[in-house]
Amino acid sequence: MPLVTLNEAFDNIADKGGALAGVVVLGWEDACAYVRAAEEVGCPLILQAGPGCRAHTPLPVLAAMFRSLAERASVPVVAHLDHGKTPLECLDAIETGFTSVMYDGSALPLEENIENTREVLTAARAAGVSVEGELGIVGYVGAKESVGTSPDEARIFIQEAPVDALAISAGNTHLSQTDTVPADMAIIRAIEAVVPTPLVLHGGSGIPAKQRREIALQTRVAKFNIGTELRLAFGHALREKLASDLDVFDRNAILGSLIEPIAEKTVPILANLLPREDSR
Repeated sequence: MPLVTLNEAFDNIADKGGALAGVVVLGWEDACAYVRAAEEVGCPLILQAGPGCRAHTPLPVLAAMFRSLAERASVPVVAHLDHGKTPLECLDAIETGFTSVMYDGSALPLEENIENTREVLTAARAAGVSVEGELGIVGYVGAKESVGTSPDEARIFIQEAPVDALAISAGNTHLSQTDTVPADMAIIRAIEAVVPTPLVLHGGSGIPAKQRREIALQTRVAKFNIGTELRLAFGHALREKLASDLDVFDRNAILGSLIEPIAEKTVPILANLLPREDSR
């Protein structure tokens, strides 16, 4: 089916509840695995092109790849730009066919973040594209620490820049290789009490699976970004393949063999965010 916007993906699960995974794509094989997993679960999928992915593969190539996968998929697929650091990056993504963009002005003063987000919103609305904004600092393991999102600033931000989804900082941290970084429920509750917007938690790999499910089913968090957890699965599967067959050398044979094991790892991640009856 054709690519859908982030809003349309949210609408798809609105009646039943739960949340969706924004899976961080690094190449063709992992993207294929994620689509296969979403089809097995029967849920929309958000394919995300982050800065690392974009540094390796040109944006127009990624847009075409996401579109091709969506056209062959039996579930709705979103082509999402993750962490666009400038309005121009977001505008380029809109131009190349992405159906959802994230403008990340979280490191800027509130007023500048709002101004830049509004610029992206104007272009996105004209093109029928969804927009995710970010407020607060989601840190990185071993580097920059997280700074929680202010509910007051969130209220002002949404009033001035009414994005379709708002990424917040509530104890979540990027690049955690273990699920030992619980989210702060008090911050989530405080923010959802003052803004009507669907919320997003980046660094979802670090949040314990049990709490992810609780948040997905009991709060307005509608999207969890999942990257490190799946990159680890890919790396482990690749090492196992190479160790088990010392004579294999063909790239297609090596990487193609990873699609099924990565899909198997992805299925429970997607299903965990939805009511049980939604999982096949």
